[in-house]
Order: sequence, then C-alpha cells, then structure tokens
Amino acid sequence: MENYMEILGRRAKEASRESAKLGTEAKNRGLLAVAEELLNQCSYLLEENEKDIQAAEKKGIKKSLIDRLRLTEQRIEDMAEGLRQIAGLEDPIGEMLEMKMRSNGLRIGKKRVPLGVVGIIYESRPNVTADAFGLCFKTGNAVILRGGSDAIHSNLAIVRAIKEGLRKEKLSQDLILLVEDTSRETVQQMMKLHDHIDVLIPRGGAGLIASVVENSTVPVIETGTGNCHIFVDESADLEMAVDIIENAKTQRMGVCNACESLVIHEAAAWDVIPKIVERLKLHHVEIRGDERSQKIMTEIVPASEEDWGTEYLDAVVSLKIVDSIDQAVAHINRYNTGHSESIITKDYDNALKFQDEVDAAAVYVNASTRFTDGFEFGFGAEIGISTQKLHARGPMGLQALTTTKYVIFGSGQIRK
Repeated sequence: MENYMEILGRRAKEASRESAKLGTEAKNRGLLAVAEELLNQCSYLLEENEKDIQAAEKKGIKKSLIDRLRLTEQRIEDMAEGLRQIAGLEDPIGEMLEMKMRSNGLRIGKKRVPLGVVGIIYESRPNVTADAFGLCFKTGNAVILRGGSDAIHSNLAIVRAIKEGLRKEKLSQDLILLVEDTSRETVQQMMKLHDHIDVLIPRGGAGLIASVVENSTVPVIETGTGNCHIFVDESADLEMAVDIIENAKTQRMGVCNACESLVIHEAAAWDVIPKIVERLKLHHVEIRGDERSQKIMTEIVPASEEDWGTEYLDAVVSLKIVDSIDQAVAHINRYNTGHSESIITKDYDNALKFQDEVDAAAVYVNASTRFTDGFEFGFGAEIGISTQKLHARGPMGLQALTTTKYVIFGSGQIRK
C-alpha cells in the first residue's frame, strides 16, 4: 500500500509527463495567470503569513529569521514579477546544443529536456514556493515542495493561489504539490522516493543540507550555507568599502548572501576599521575580531576559532587582519562555504588574482555579495544557490533544471 509521499510522488510523475509536452506559449500563459492570481489573493496571503509570524514570535525566533519568513505587499509583488520575468525568458526546452555527422551517416545531436520531478526541501522563506514553481514549470518539470512547519500557513496559501492560476488556464494542478504533513517522517520518505523524484534540492541551514546529502537515495543538488567574506585590500577606496560592507551585512541579515566575515589588509586597517565599526554600530552589529583589530577599536570583542567559519544570519560579523592578499585568499578558502566572496580594491592585478584564486560560486570585485541572486542575475528567480561543482554552480535558473538527451537520426545503419 502506498504511503502519503509515494502517492504525491506518483501524481507528480504523471503530471511531469504531461508538462514535458507543453509548448512555450502554454507555459507562459500559465506563469502570467499565476502571477496575476498571487496579486489577486494578496490580502489572503498576508493574513495567512501573519499566522506564521505570530507563531514564530511566540517561539522567540530571532528577528533576522522572522524577516525571512515575513511577506509584505512588495514581496508578493516581487514574487509575481519573478514569474512574469520567467515568462519573458527564452524557453530552454528543446534547444539543440550540438549536432554532428558521423562517418557512417548517423547524425548525433544533444537536446535539452526537463529533469522530470524536482523535490525541494526548504525552511522559512515562503517566496521559495513561488520561485520554485515558476522555474520548474517553465522547464517542463513538476515540483514537490516540503517547506518547514514555521511557514505552513504561508505555503498553503501560496500554493492555493498557484493552483487557481493553473486551473484558470486548464493546466494540471498536480504540477505543484505541497507536502502538508511537516513531520520528520515525510522528509525521510521523500529522500527515498528515487522511483518518483528525479532530483532533490535542499534549501536551508547546514543541518538540513547535511542530512539530505547524507541520507537521500535521490540525486541531490547541494545548495550551501553562506559564510561570505569581503576583503578590503590595501588600495581600496575606503568609503566604497564601508558602503559595500554596510549593504552586504545589514540590508538583510538572515539570507545566505549576506556578508558574515570581514578580512582587512593591515595597510588599510587603522583607517578603515574605525569607519566600519561606526557604520555597523548604527545597525547594532557585533564585531568579533582578532587581537590586532581589538587594539584598533575597543568595541571589537574577541573572536574564537569557530567564528571564522560561522554563518551567523544575525547582527554579528567576524573580522580578521591579514598582511597580504595571499593571506586573505588562504583565510577565505579555508573558512568559506563556496558561496560568494568580494574584494574591494583599485589594484587590477589583485582583482584578477582574487577572482582566479578564491574558490567560490560567485566572486566579486568592488560590489556587495548581496547580488548573488537569480533575480539580480537576470534569471527571473532561482531554485537555489548551488555551492557544489557538478551539474550546476551559483544561482540556479532555468538551465540548471534541465538535462540533456542524445537524439540520433539514421537512414538504415546497422552496426557491424
């Protein structure tokens, strides 16, 4: 007898076969209808989201994580705009990537096709629900979503709006299925649905991601945590550096592309660290630094070894002084999570060296790490930010949700 997750998996697999047949025009109509429905149901979405917010506040969840959970009219508009942007993007499905003629007359080509059923296990952020649907739908995939219990009312409301948009366009409502049972058992079952789910994507904290990677029998695309660094080089424009650090750390503290660690060249330290401390003090950010930085500003508290590798998702940042760009690169490569790293510099050679030698999915010169985002990269939205190196890396847009098949044209050839 099928369990709950097997039933969802079977329904999603059946829906994915129909979705793979949809043309670009039908998919775009569906996306636009869903975007419109999200806006139509804005008041309802906010009411349901408020239930999750109140529950989170009662549990004493920190403010930065409540911010990840919160919906606003602007964030709902952004969700709708993301779907509209996806509708405007080129459809990758059916693209012929190559075609070659063999000596025996066979024409062998490679064609882009859907993955099939994408499973996503995620925490807190309800906008993931709409983003994941849009990208999966445009690429001819069905999606099974298992959000956290902390966002269950928000996710149910968003999925209801999406299904209504699909219904209006006479499209299968099984193209998006939400796991309404948020018990741990459903996660364990989902990780074993290799007969129904083609790829599993975890989005959340380090514990969730590690659990999925270690226990899943479904192929996993690993999205990583973000211990993101900003290195202030000796030639940096210090005002630019302070502005970028303020943005990267404080614009939204509970997201994976927020800056968590600062690395400062000793030649700039005495000039820039007081400016950084004063700016971050406006946002009540605690700075945990090494001994040298504490001598510059008494407000800096001692950092532990653990601090260098911590993704805080809170009003805390670590600070390390180094003597050279080589030390900076070595420190970053030791403690980073492969997400996003930035150098502030006027030195062209150092900019190139940093980009060449730092091992991360996104490496910036003179810009905030907060731009590592599918919307900002022009993908419309993202399914997650991959920090692994196989299949996809960085913000995952439409192409990351496809695979390829070989198509071979013959004229009666037989192998001898």
